[in-house]
Amino acid sequence: MAETTDLLARIGSDAATRPPRVAIVHYWLVGIAGGEQVVRSLLNIYPQADVFTLIADPDVARKLCGDRKVVTSYLQKIPGATKMHRKLLPLMPGALENLDLSGYDLVISSESGPAKGVLVPLGAKHICYCHTPMRYLWDQFPEYRRESGALVRWMMSALIGRLRMWDFQSAARVDAFVANSHHVARRIAQYYRREAAVIAPPVDVDKFHLADAVEDYYLITGRHVGYKRIDLAIDACERLGRRLVITGTGPDTDSLKRRSGRNTLFVGQCSFAELKDYYAKARAFLMPGEEDFGIAPVEAMASGRPVLAFARGGALDTVIDGTSGILFDEQSADGLCDAILRFEAGSARFEPKAIRAHASGFSRARFEADFKAFVDRQC
Repeated sequence: MAETTDLLARIGSDAATRPPRVAIVHYWLVGIAGGEQVVRSLLNIYPQADVFTLIADPDVARKLCGDRKVVTSYLQKIPGATKMHRKLLPLMPGALENLDLSGYDLVISSESGPAKGVLVPLGAKHICYCHTPMRYLWDQFPEYRRESGALVRWMMSALIGRLRMWDFQSAARVDAFVANSHHVARRIAQYYRREAAVIAPPVDVDKFHLADAVEDYYLITGRHVGYKRIDLAIDACERLGRRLVITGTGPDTDSLKRRSGRNTLFVGQCSFAELKDYYAKARAFLMPGEEDFGIAPVEAMASGRPVLAFARGGALDTVIDGTSGILFDEQSADGLCDAILRFEAGSARFEPKAIRAHASGFSRARFEADFKAFVDRQC
């Protein structure tokens, strides 16, 4: 009996002193954008962590995770899954709950697509870094259904109530939420009835530079989709006769080109070096859409350039009105025109070095220190 007691004591001591086993759960790995940059930082904090995801492109997984263990769900076996992952939403709850997280002490989910719905072992801590509650289940559901094929439309119409209930119930299994902005924290409270700490996501601010001279154009970047409101930037700049440079592509590119006039230049996808130059030489960066956080405006500020932003969403966390940019209240071409004219009337007061110093508060090192400190307090 004494020998058994000693053995159990040694086992308990080993469990208490060994490094915790960490699992990082990300919704899918099919490209590298803001959500994947968070995963990169999580792997910097927890280099021994294993990665779990619904679906992974092998090249993306290798580029992001190196030789770390990456576990995918059974959805990976569906032909073409990496190309049509969003259409598999009705199958994702079961696939997530089927991921085996046995033996892990700490589970960190990265949620924009579904990730927090995993089942964690008894006694493990589950912390969710939420980029946003799933928009295609909530406020963007009509748009998601409209863009889907007939079969997915029928399935989503039949299952939306159950999916929303699962999303709500799975939030109750999370020990602590972290939101990427105060705007997202309010969405978490609205849809999940949970409080969330706020830690802004990592931005590689040190990779951007100031220009020796600024050129005569305004800039907007990102995917050409409706919520970015690139149409307002085009309308405002055409109305005022100001040059506008638009980078990137997307489903709305053709309609935006038809809308534009001779003052608008579409440069398409560009290299990172080209993008940095566009940031650094622009008069200002335009942000007429509502973002959950907004990485691009922070990159612009890291380049010393002011941001003219619609005063909603993540912009309220990143843009200081009158110091690092201009905030405008009316989401319209008139509202943006007014912001441009106000900026031009007082542009001399915007100091590039001060703007860059403000952006440094959103660095990757800052995120990693803040997030690790938060997790340590929870554990």
